[in-house]
Amino acid sequence: MTTKQVRATCPHDCPDTCALLITVEDGIATQVKGDPDHPTTAGVLCTKVARYAERTYHPERLLYPMRRVGKKGEGKFERISWDEAIGEIAARLGAIAARAPQAILPYSYCGTMGLVQGESMSTRFFNRLGASLLDRTICAMAGATGYKYTIGASVGTDLEQFQDAKLIIIWGGNPIASNLHFWTRAQEAKRRGAKLIAIDPYRSLTAEKCHQHIALLPGTDAALALGMMHVLIGENLLDDDYIARHTLGFEQLKARAAEWNPERAAETCGISAAEVVALAREYGQAARRGEPVAIRLNYGVQRVRGGGMSVRTIACLPALVGAWRHAAGGVQLSSSGSFPANRIALQLPDLRKQPARTINMTTIGDDLLRESSPAFGPQIEAVIVYNANPLAIAPDSGKVMQGFLRDDLFTVVLEHFQTDSADYADILLPATTQLEHVDAHLAYGHLYMMANNAAIAPMGEAKPNTEIFRLLAARMGFDEPGFRHSDDELAAQAFDSKDARAVHFDWESLKQRGWQKLNMPDAPFANGGFPTPSGKCEFYSAAMLHDGHDPLPTYTAPYESAFDNPELARKYPLAMISPPARNFLNSSFVNVKSLRGSEDQPYLDIHPADSAQRDVAHGDMVRIFNDRGSFVAKARVTDKARPGLVVGLSVWWKKLASDGKNVNEVTSQRLTDMGRAPTFYDTLVQVEKAAPAEESHETV
Repeated sequence: MTTKQVRATCPHDCPDTCALLITVEDGIATQVKGDPDHPTTAGVLCTKVARYAERTYHPERLLYPMRRVGKKGEGKFERISWDEAIGEIAARLGAIAARAPQAILPYSYCGTMGLVQGESMSTRFFNRLGASLLDRTICAMAGATGYKYTIGASVGTDLEQFQDAKLIIIWGGNPIASNLHFWTRAQEAKRRGAKLIAIDPYRSLTAEKCHQHIALLPGTDAALALGMMHVLIGENLLDDDYIARHTLGFEQLKARAAEWNPERAAETCGISAAEVVALAREYGQAARRGEPVAIRLNYGVQRVRGGGMSVRTIACLPALVGAWRHAAGGVQLSSSGSFPANRIALQLPDLRKQPARTINMTTIGDDLLRESSPAFGPQIEAVIVYNANPLAIAPDSGKVMQGFLRDDLFTVVLEHFQTDSADYADILLPATTQLEHVDAHLAYGHLYMMANNAAIAPMGEAKPNTEIFRLLAARMGFDEPGFRHSDDELAAQAFDSKDARAVHFDWESLKQRGWQKLNMPDAPFANGGFPTPSGKCEFYSAAMLHDGHDPLPTYTAPYESAFDNPELARKYPLAMISPPARNFLNSSFVNVKSLRGSEDQPYLDIHPADSAQRDVAHGDMVRIFNDRGSFVAKARVTDKARPGLVVGLSVWWKKLASDGKNVNEVTSQRLTDMGRAPTFYDTLVQVEKAAPAEESHETV
């Protein structure tokens, strides 16, 4: 028996980007474990990735190219050769491109976070083809945009410093489920005497383990932050020196905050004024004592109408109290802006010879149903789906399904499994998993460049995304040198080796070691130096004014709330949010039996007062609905959901739910205030007992 250990990286959409060690015996991966030497992974993996070998060797892996033989959505296919598959795809795309290349659309996101298997060779191909661009907004763009206006880039507190904080506010996230290695640091801070406060409409696993939980209404985070500012300024819990040296627009901010006394903030948020005052005092007084205070800001905050402004407003708080002076102070939303990723080299935008329209992935339901027009351009005639599962994850799912059901839409799907989206493919192509290909990674929760080495040979006839797009480029006669680059050559271009942060990045060295930390200061803004136009934390942003936004922090009510839309709220009185289930990652891992077994089936958490009004008992099957659609789940009557809120942990594959639907039947395609991002948590619904016929289906 020959045994080896291979260095790899978790590819999934999670801030932790764990360093992996893969044990391979006679060509079979027998163990996936965390690298004990990697400072953030520290040998610990989440339940999902610890079972990654189970996913790679899953009996339902797609192993061969296939062509649809049934109706769209039926999921009936016949095996074909790679030569047939590539030939048919190239012929269909070539015919469309000859008439209207922008009628072709890539649809991809973070099924892998890799810089190579994500958007490198694929983007080169679509640039050369002249296809439409995809606006990849579905997760982080609202928050990233608001944060950039304020801080300048997605740079913040280093994960490795949080254990030294004395107060940690976990705002809009559930790190036990989705940021495990931050939670490890927060727990260490707690053991050292730090106070942990969770701000979340739902009492999540994380909120249960914090000292305090503030259960505000969805979409009201900016109002809470403004109320905190009112108290901080009114009680002079400020760092005047830091404000004078390293911020812009304090006097204007002061006037805005004066409008938001604790009573107004509390009424907007659905909490008490005492909670607003106490939170501000905890934060300001700890900073005044010279203690590090930190905010872990997450993406739950931004999935509402005012999501970008909410992030922008919260991001102002550390500069007010001088929290950035400390390595363990400040705020982290994402660390991705710290990395000198060389996307121009990876994607070769110069291959595109004509201007391109941009399609927003969040509005794919509407856009697939649009006909050609001068405003929209040509009707979408072909979609190539990779690293994504739009039938499960895109909002207003009924329209998404209608679009993919079009007989005249040519759909290609690159996948590991026959997902909801794969069922609608005309050609279905087997892609490799992380154990079977090469990749390079940045992270959005720590500061390490990461390498992934192929541990095993591809299963069946599976191919890396890169190789599939190389084959398509060759068949279509694209002979530019960039289409002949190997995966190692692509990975060697992943980071700018001339950038001081990359410390003379070298791919061969990174492959051997597995990871390398960026050259970054422990406290990035201790002495200012923000990457904004002014070089300061911008309480007042001229760029926002130029872009049509309020230049100061403000509050924007949700689209769907009693405050902004009382008529709709009378019809659909319950707010709904759909955060990730602990054992799933977006729609990944749903088909792994052991993980799905842990989640059991789709549940809806509902407060006892709301369930009583609807004669719903714990364990009843309920129908959740609004004008967009409906889905069925089993009720869990619990005070984890605040009154007026229901929570559907997500994202289930539709085919594995009892009624063939999931929460995105009821979510909206409306976009956020900035960043053109989705409003998943800006949703009103009604709940009723499900009809007996809807209860009769069994979960697969």
